[in-house]
Amino acid sequence: MEEIWLKFENKLRAFILSKVHDKYVADDLLQEVFIRIHANMDKVNDRTKLQSWIFQICRNIIVDHYRSHQKEQKSKSLAFEGEYEETATDFMSEALEDMIKMMSDLPPEYCKALCLTELEGLSQKDYADKIGISYSGAKSRVQRARKMLKDLLMNCCHYEFDKYGTVIGIYPAHCCCCCPK
Repeated sequence: MEEIWLKFENKLRAFILSKVHDKYVADDLLQEVFIRIHANMDKVNDRTKLQSWIFQICRNIIVDHYRSHQKEQKSKSLAFEGEYEETATDFMSEALEDMIKMMSDLPPEYCKALCLTELEGLSQKDYADKIGISYSGAKSRVQRARKMLKDLLMNCCHYEFDKYGTVIGIYPAHCCCCCPK
């Protein structure tokens, strides 16, 4: 084994380092290569193919390293996504509850516009037909109602959003919706 170490150590270290680009990881993988060589040396029948056999072990260890590293990263990513989604869902639910509570503070015609279009899923065109106003008037009313509700919410709490518009944090300011009355 000492002879093999002296003959291949520098070549293997350089080869591994060219693949992993981290001296400490390369040292760990080199150690693993020599452990496998030592454990399987008795299985080598043709000593003329020793170098190719050793480099094949080395390649396999590098591949194993990247596979385990990839699985580890994927696992961490999934765990983070799960926590993020759960937290974001909680904040979104809380924000929706706050919005529904505050809708009653809107003038009745604006509250009705939001109830029918946002909560009951009525299109703005159908809403216009139902209450007997123009489609343009219905769109304007819904937009004004949304803005009024947004202003009420933002005056009460500070909402933090991610780049997709998902609520990821709620911080009370004057909190009329979060505090019991």
